[in-house]
Amino acid sequence: MAAGDLFPVEGHDAYHYVETGMYDVLEYGSVYIIEGERPAIVDTGIGTNVECILDALEELDIALSEVGVIAPTHVHLDHAGGAGFLAEACPNADVYVHEIGAPHLVDTSRLVEGTKRAVQDAWQFYVEPKPVPEERITPISDGDVIDLGDRALEVHHAPGHAPHQVIYFDPDARAVFSGDAAGIWVPELGRVVETSPPPNFDLEGCLADVETIEALDPETICFGHFGPVHDTEVLSEYAEVLSEWVGRVERKRSELEDDEAVVEHFVAETEMQEVWGERKGRTETSMNVRGVLRYLDNRAQ
Repeated sequence: MAAGDLFPVEGHDAYHYVETGMYDVLEYGSVYIIEGERPAIVDTGIGTNVECILDALEELDIALSEVGVIAPTHVHLDHAGGAGFLAEACPNADVYVHEIGAPHLVDTSRLVEGTKRAVQDAWQFYVEPKPVPEERITPISDGDVIDLGDRALEVHHAPGHAPHQVIYFDPDARAVFSGDAAGIWVPELGRVVETSPPPNFDLEGCLADVETIEALDPETICFGHFGPVHDTEVLSEYAEVLSEWVGRVERKRSELEDDEAVVEHFVAETEMQEVWGERKGRTETSMNVRGVLRYLDNRAQ
């Protein structure tokens, strides 16, 4: 496997996903392409990987002028950082994004500022996002439907991870594009792990989002990180993983009474350094701990 590789989604002839090589890590970032009357791109990566997506479209014999939909699940830059570049390359595509996130794709300054705080030195892997012209954006909200011609994507608000997150559900294919609402699937480990970044992570909201996905009764979950999974038991597993994770951070905070020491403790013990490498493993863990600490502060107020 290498950055730029294109794979079919088993059981769904029109679905494909691109290995983006995000953060110079394999099996971390995936972008989905849906073939059909109105081809769609779901999620866009961080912007450094746009050529991988354009090459995949060419491999699928989809002309850039034919792409009709660019649909980030939310505006965190690992999902929406490439939206402006893809909109420029695909002149007839509309960019669909939750109404809360739409202004941040037009003026990306606050998004960049928040991302730099969250990812710290991992910013070196990003590029400055290209703003999306306002007239190219279609704001969406819970209950909306994106028409792809021969299929449709239902929009379901999933704000636990971020207030601007949605999931997309194809009722005919019984497939859901989960963004970060179902956690991070790690193929190497064969299980799901937590994602709890600041500033908006909310445990109760995330658990409610899992219930939203379960109620759709999907057969396939298309993870933004990483790839499709056909065992939907992963949803109940994620609820347990996330609850346990928050509990662990809360107990360690009570023990150490120093937030930086809490962060350092979990960074030192994380197994994700062995999966994603030391740099990404440490950054991801630090970010997740800080998100839980922020959540605990908000809950106490």
